[in-house]
Amino acid sequence: MRNVIKAVSLFSGAGGMDVGFESAGVQVVFANELVKEAAETYKANHPNGMMINDDINNIMDKLDEFRGVDLVFGGPPCQGFSVAGKMDPDDERSKLIMTFLDVVERVQPKTFVMENVKALGVLEKWESIRKNYLERARQLGYLCVPFILNATEYGVSQKRERVFFIGMKENLDPFFEHHMRELIEQQKNEAPIIKDLLFPLGRAGTEQNPDTCTAKITFATHPIMRKSPYAGMYFNGQGRPINIDGYSNTLPASMGGNKTPFVDEEYLYGEAKSDWVVDYHKGLLGGSIIPEFKDAPSRLRRITIKEAAKIQTFPDDYIFCGNKGKIYTQIGNAVPCKMAEAVARAVIAYLDTEMALA
Repeated sequence: MRNVIKAVSLFSGAGGMDVGFESAGVQVVFANELVKEAAETYKANHPNGMMINDDINNIMDKLDEFRGVDLVFGGPPCQGFSVAGKMDPDDERSKLIMTFLDVVERVQPKTFVMENVKALGVLEKWESIRKNYLERARQLGYLCVPFILNATEYGVSQKRERVFFIGMKENLDPFFEHHMRELIEQQKNEAPIIKDLLFPLGRAGTEQNPDTCTAKITFATHPIMRKSPYAGMYFNGQGRPINIDGYSNTLPASMGGNKTPFVDEEYLYGEAKSDWVVDYHKGLLGGSIIPEFKDAPSRLRRITIKEAAKIQTFPDDYIFCGNKGKIYTQIGNAVPCKMAEAVARAVIAYLDTEMALA
């Protein structure tokens, strides 16, 4: 019987990554988060855990007592690397990927997993930072490889691509990348379409699914068209319509106002035969509809906190703390639970194989 894998969680946020790792059988013995409301959310769902709400640089000495733990995992803030942000390598938050490795150096785990935006794993702009990160990991005694994953392939109804840097200590396996990729592939699990995912929650405004975003949906004065009705910019704000017959785009941390994605509720619950957005888009492209400049029809409405959490695969009974805006941000910032679980299961399977061969 395998011993329980114990882990230190960094940049824990609301605990999305932790939910996934715990579902895979990992025991989190220490967690750290800077944002007060996110730390409160974490504590509310992990009453027996150890969460320190402080700057990671202030708690380094505390980590010494966890030296030799099996695993360190976390997702340092990614705004500095994100194509949706300023892509500033001098952003203080961009330096936190190296702070993550400072913890790895102190704790000396068997393995580590660091999540971040896809751009850090693939863009030429970040190649030097990526190389520096991998070289530092090597100097610390870890073979580390970045893996780019799409959440839709791991049970998450969201087109969210992320990089996972997976490091193994004193690993001499020349086929590590191949073996790990194979184990991750084995975790693939097709996600349900948005319609099937959200339908059971019921209409927005009910006790089970409270209406939590009141930002109006209005038409753009100068619409920018795309081939897909879900890709253009013909509504004001950055909140986009969601294709409920497919998957949502990446849920942003800026949700809560007019950046909150929206759905056609009548189509979601089967009262309409087609998505209003699709029909409107078709009319605009065909010239049969003149662009409107008023509020969109009431059947279009923003997704709720419950729906956003569901898309991020948080458990239905997960407790979120803070005001509505802070909660939307926590959900948008989270690593989708089921995506994290897939990575955790692959890492554990690899560790088990290593132990069996030792």
